[in-house]
Amino acid sequence: MKINKQVMIGSVGLALMLSSGALFAAETEGQRGQLTEKDFKFAKDAIRGGMEEVQLGELAKQNAGSPAVREFGERMVADHQKANDGLKQIVQKRGALIPTSLSHHETSRLEHLQKLSGADFDKAYISDMVSDHKKDVKEFEKASQNLSDPDLKAFAEKTLPTLQDHLRQAENLQAQIKGK
Repeated sequence: MKINKQVMIGSVGLALMLSSGALFAAETEGQRGQLTEKDFKFAKDAIRGGMEEVQLGELAKQNAGSPAVREFGERMVADHQKANDGLKQIVQKRGALIPTSLSHHETSRLEHLQKLSGADFDKAYISDMVSDHKKDVKEFEKASQNLSDPDLKAFAEKTLPTLQDHLRQAENLQAQIKGK
């Protein structure tokens, strides 16, 4: 029986693709521990977002031109570090792996803001904080309704008012900056 060489190569390639997909799924399952895929995605995104807020807040303490923006940065560091510490405990209890680095998108935002200072920094940073916290509030509202893990759901419910307050503060600062 003759086997077409192209069919055989294609079959081997398909088998490799399918097995690598299975390996990726197994790797992802191992990373998420006892959390559902949806709960793990929320936790992973929230931890990375919190890490980014802390780093950007530290940057604001150094590069901001306005004392109000520096104070806002200090609050971001304190609040997001505290929230991340609590979230990490929940995730670790469930045997999931905690992200230790920012995503490419978050890293590029940080690098962009590192090049700015004074009023230029204030405007860009606060604009980022408004858009980021709008997104965070929506995600935490959804999470507080839809997550399966009771501890993660309680975390989202408890953290939501702080994020809403951050958004109000950022919007107020943005209005002040535009008024100057």
